[in-house]
Amino acid sequence: MQHDQLQGDGDLMTEEGPLTTGRRRPKRLRRLLIGGALAFTLAAGGGAAAYKYGLFSDIGDPVSFGKVQESAAAAEEIRPGVSMPTGPKSEFVRTYRMPDGTQIGRTTLTGAKSGFTGDVWVWVPKEYDEPRYAKSAFPVLISLPGGRGYPTNYWGTGPGLGLEKAVSDGAKAGTSLPFILVMPVHNADTKHHFDASDIPGEPKMGTWMAEDIPDFTKANFRTFTSRDGWAFMGSSAGGFGAFKHVLKYPDRFKAAIASGVDIVPDSPLWKGNTQAMDENNPEKLAEKLIKEGGPDVYINFQIGTKETGRERAEKFMKEYGKGPVHTQLQVIQDGEHNGKSYVRGMREGALEWISKVMLAPTPDPGVR
Repeated sequence: MQHDQLQGDGDLMTEEGPLTTGRRRPKRLRRLLIGGALAFTLAAGGGAAAYKYGLFSDIGDPVSFGKVQESAAAAEEIRPGVSMPTGPKSEFVRTYRMPDGTQIGRTTLTGAKSGFTGDVWVWVPKEYDEPRYAKSAFPVLISLPGGRGYPTNYWGTGPGLGLEKAVSDGAKAGTSLPFILVMPVHNADTKHHFDASDIPGEPKMGTWMAEDIPDFTKANFRTFTSRDGWAFMGSSAGGFGAFKHVLKYPDRFKAAIASGVDIVPDSPLWKGNTQAMDENNPEKLAEKLIKEGGPDVYINFQIGTKETGRERAEKFMKEYGKGPVHTQLQVIQDGEHNGKSYVRGMREGALEWISKVMLAPTPDPGVR
């Protein structure tokens, strides 16, 4: 498996330049920095320049999502299939504000079932806070990074990779659903990879992603009760976790976009534990699902023409892409093993593909 750190796997640089992850400077230091630079900045270009250089930045401030859902809950008209936030609410800090006003927030979660503690980043589309969608659920795309995947998730800390904008642009164009993006860390440290699994004797990273992250999402956001509102995406090692979870828990998740992915578990932490490995092996899981006759799952493999792995994906598709296991290959011309290439592939077809098999939010008639 390609566990190397992908290009773009950093929380300090975006296309726009340096980016903080949301861990703020102490207030006193911020005041000193602002005071020392304010006169120069104002002289250089006025208030606009001050904002350009981040002197009035709200990064690291508390942020909340779902401004309209309290009124919707009070109306006691919850639609069938819609789960209103169950609580308890998590505390988020703002890590990025997108040009369209949407925000990325970060929180620290201790999983009740896994016992693991890690950071989670969340982005919600602008439609989420529109009154016409106040009673509607939204589909969730749990987005997993490649590389270390700890202590950050580059889909959340590097908006310059373009995932959030790809979803918002697609929603505007009608080629993508307005997904909620939930972006957890997917390894327990920087030294090992855990195959997105509960490896005996190690942190329960499979439980973290398959149970704690959905529970956290349901606690904070309007979600669908059906698996048709839950999907994964991921790159490299994160892509393995994405499509493995869909095959292992087809009653909870319906689809996955798996980019630059390997096919079988290969962490040295398994130490020859064949039974546990088989329980997390997509080939074994697909074979089992085919024998059981469903439920149907959908897997989109993304592979760039400038990376390896296409033959492995095609082999899996040929052997297991039948019956309830629906597969598709998105070939990215000149695509490399990195996040920007995979987002391009999502724009070129993978987002539209996954949106066709997921539930869409439903606006309230007559409400704007």
